[in-house]
Amino acid sequence: MLPVPDREDPFVLRTYFGDQPAWEAIQSAVLGADPEGGSGYVSFVDDPAYRDLIAEQFTELMPQGDDDPTFLLLADKRAMTDKEYPILVLDLYEEGRGRSFRVTASELWSVGANLSIANMDFEEFADAVDGDGVFRGFPD
Repeated sequence: MLPVPDREDPFVLRTYFGDQPAWEAIQSAVLGADPEGGSGYVSFVDDPAYRDLIAEQFTELMPQGDDDPTFLLLADKRAMTDKEYPILVLDLYEEGRGRSFRVTASELWSVGANLSIANMDFEEFADAVDGDGVFRGFPD
């Protein structure tokens, strides 16, 4: 079994390694969209050990303790090849474990910040996705 990244803040974990410029663009898009200027709501894990792992594998890999992450952000092939960089948000919390939605890189700061401090629930974002399953922000 792979080691789980030990991070306190939310992190985007790279699983697709077919496009280095896309990975760099995702990082720039995420950090550039943060109104705090990339102040630490999210970090990035770039480890080929996670190559091609899928969401279901992470639900088995990630621990389920009180101090463990309640969600995971995955930069998979779709995230890296779509122009909006729709990162997969995977629910790791007890009853919802395994649910997912996607979020554009430009809105990731909102999801990461709010989920990490339990200001909003996973369902609030998941229920606000567009028809294609991607969260692009709440309507004004």
